[in-house]
Amino acid sequence: MPTTPATAAHSSSNAAADAIMLELVDESGTTIGTAEKLAAHQAPGQLHRAFSVFLFDERGRLLLQRRALGKYHSPGVWSNTCCGHPYPGEAPFAAAARRTYEELGISPSLLAEAGTVRYNHPDPVSGLVEQEFNHLFVGLAQEQLRPDPEEVGETAFVSAEELAERHAAAPFSAWFMTVLDAARPAIRELTGPSAGW
Repeated sequence: MPTTPATAAHSSSNAAADAIMLELVDESGTTIGTAEKLAAHQAPGQLHRAFSVFLFDERGRLLLQRRALGKYHSPGVWSNTCCGHPYPGEAPFAAAARRTYEELGISPSLLAEAGTVRYNHPDPVSGLVEQEFNHLFVGLAQEQLRPDPEEVGETAFVSAEELAERHAAAPFSAWFMTVLDAARPAIRELTGPSAGW
């Protein structure tokens, strides 16, 4: 995976000991500072930049992931293909491609911007808060998945109908429906009307 100046700063041999920093933003998405990742998510939360990726297969099915049980935030719940935070100075598009590769072992095809959405979602289980200015991306998953078990507990490709059934029966991330609904126009453009998104 290619590196950028922002990612290179986070790939040193002692990166595990370094604090993970996020970009704080104002309501228009303009960067106003940085904060340590966990601190930014502690109530009431600090508004920060994030991204969400939605990848589909050739049949128009959405790739979901169940977050690994070891994750500090929303462990064991289903969510969109990939989500996360750019490093300070890292473009959201680059961060989305980077994290998709790190978590799922694939490089998205035809990855395209799908707008932004701002939300505030407390997690009642952990007490953490998602105060995010989220950049949305849609694309295709055309390679064999190689999930990192530290990040991903399980994956599934689902149709729109199967998603509705699964969402009613299993826990999903607090932000999932917000980001999915915001990305739907771009998803429909990518998958076509017959996919039902």
